[in-house]
Order: sequence, then C-alpha cells, then structure tokens
Amino acid sequence: MDNLLKQISSTIGKTKVLELSRILKEENFALRDLIDLTFYPDKDIAFRAAWILENVFLQSPGRYQHDLEYLLSRIKEVKHASCQRHYAKILMHITSPKAIQPIKEELASLKMEQVVEQCFDWMIDPKVKIAVKCFASEVLFNLRECYPWIKDELTNQITFLMRNGSAGIQSRGKRLLAKM
Repeated sequence: MDNLLKQISSTIGKTKVLELSRILKEENFALRDLIDLTFYPDKDIAFRAAWILENVFLQSPGRYQHDLEYLLSRIKEVKHASCQRHYAKILMHITSPKAIQPIKEELASLKMEQVVEQCFDWMIDPKVKIAVKCFASEVLFNLRECYPWIKDELTNQITFLMRNGSAGIQSRGKRLLAKM
C-alpha cells in the first residue's frame, strides 16, 4: 500500500496507470485497499487511485465480483468530482446488459437502492460534471427493469437536463429517451 501511495503521489499518465494496474493484478493487490485509497484526503491522489481502480476493475471484473458489495457500499462517500467520474463509469459497465454473468449474478444478490439514489443525486446536482451525469443516466437506464419507478423519474431528469444541456447530454438523452 505504501509503495502504491508513493507511486501515485506525483502526476502520472495513462501509460503509468496501465503499468500500475498490471502490477496490482499480478500482485493480487486487495481491491478494497485500492477502493479505500480513492477516498484519500489529497484529491489528486484519490483521483489517481480511482483511475487505477477503473482500469483494474474493468479489465477483469469477474476477478473482483466479491468486492462489488464493498465498492457499492462506499458509493455515497465519493465526493471528489474526478473520482465520481470513475465510479460512475464502473457502475455503468457493471449494470450494462453486456456485463459478464458473474457480475450480473452478484449484482442480483445486492440491494442497489443506494446506487440508484446516488446516481439521481449526481444527475440533480448542478456542480457535478456532465460526464458523471451521462454515466449516471446510463446506470439508471440499466437499472430501470429492477426498479420500475426509475423510468418516469429518469425521463423527467433527462428532459430537464436536455433543456440547456451540452451536446453530450443532448446525445445521450435522445438515445436513452428513444430506448425508453
């Protein structure tokens, strides 16, 4: 853990993120420890840890299916904007219909209300970055069958965001509304 902290204490690029992701997987680094680092008080270190978390997790999601509950239990604590983006992207992938079966099975055994609530909070909060809102809308779209009430609320939120939204939210919003 101390070695990783030292590695991410200064600026790193994509190449270094990929290298550290590979090393952590080879060393069977505990995903929970990496998740904990994403809540580091220094927002730059937290961001780099979240970036690595996204890479490690999405490269081999089945390997970490038993850490999903812990990851989801911390979702309400994600405050740094840069970390929100990585968490929202992970959520988007694990709730996707294209997610691997072990992830789908693990998610089916977990209560997702906290995730739903957090995604709506991100969509509503004017300070949250547009990429996070887009990923959150996709997560909610993916969970609409599990929680039927999401459909109406998500439709309202997307419609509201599209009124003055960026090209990104316009595009994502039109696509999701057409699918609903």
